[in-house]
Amino acid sequence: MNIRISATVITFNEERNIARVIESLRCCDEILVLDSGSNDRTAEIAAKLGARVVEASWQGYAAQKNIAAKLASHDWILSLDADESLSEALEAEIWQIKKAGPAFDAYTMPRLAQYLGKWILHSGWYPDRKIRLFNRARARWVGDYVHESVKVDGKVGHLDSNILHFTCSSLSEHLKSMDRYTTLAAEEIVSRGRKVTPGNLLVNPPWTFLKTYLLQRGFLDGAEGLTIAYMAAFYNYLKYAKARQMFPGRD
Repeated sequence: MNIRISATVITFNEERNIARVIESLRCCDEILVLDSGSNDRTAEIAAKLGARVVEASWQGYAAQKNIAAKLASHDWILSLDADESLSEALEAEIWQIKKAGPAFDAYTMPRLAQYLGKWILHSGWYPDRKIRLFNRARARWVGDYVHESVKVDGKVGHLDSNILHFTCSSLSEHLKSMDRYTTLAAEEIVSRGRKVTPGNLLVNPPWTFLKTYLLQRGFLDGAEGLTIAYMAAFYNYLKYAKARQMFPGRD
């Protein structure tokens, strides 16, 4: 049973990345870009490359991805972020699924990240499996804040080849994104009524560093692995410090 696949990409000011992700999606029958008001050339570039561009106000990561899936022309959805792309090997695996027909309702695939120009194979960053190919009749995005994921009502299979994730190319870029994501993580902590304790601020960050650098073998990623461990610890501290600031009575 041959299937048709709609690729969905949510965007906001992604002119630097959008061409790469679209050009990697040759295995898809449609590319739908759901843009939330970009003021750069994202929509223009996407349209020139053959994508169907739709505008929708920002509703949150999971909600935005569900809107994109609903607007797609086909039931099978391949959802990528703008800073990701399919490797050629993963594209070939998806062609095989299209040709033979799916044996599952959704598929996970490993995600390989490039950080400061280096591919990261340790530090808890790989294989980082994600469900990105799914039948929208049996799956949907869930998560209110920063940790959106696909929930599947059915069988999940596993692909072998990588999504390529092009993360921060500079420390300045990393710090800027960290500020945004730690705010969302703090809002999630407050919304769940979790108590921020001194241990969250004093113990969790150094533990995060040790786990990332030693237990998850970040040292094998060289200087970039050391940076990842430090930044992971800082992220951990910031989210709890921001949650405490948002709701001081929780400590």
